[in-house]
Amino acid sequence: MEVITWNDFEKVELRAGTILEVVDFPGARKPAYKIKVDFGEYGIKWSSAQITKHYTGNELIGRQIIGVINFPKKQITNFMSEFLVTGFADEHGYIVLTTIDKQVPNGSKLI
Repeated sequence: MEVITWNDFEKVELRAGTILEVVDFPGARKPAYKIKVDFGEYGIKWSSAQITKHYTGNELIGRQIIGVINFPKKQITNFMSEFLVTGFADEHGYIVLTTIDKQVPNGSKLI
């Protein structure tokens, strides 16, 4: 494990956002959704998320998640991912979302 400074941590823009739309992503290498998320003053952004094992598209709508919004955009097949969805792998390697248990304003920074 590499030790980082507080200044290093502060550079990562881990922000709260609300999922507005979920679309199947059949062109992805592994099963995934395209998700549209409202990050408040940071705008509405799209990302790809390999979370199809634990979540249906309908149950994701309205859920708040944590995303890294200051990574460069990433091309995934014919889709441009604008932020990184955060989560943890379960015992089978399937992703469980990092979520927020009480509503916070979209765009709030993890501190």
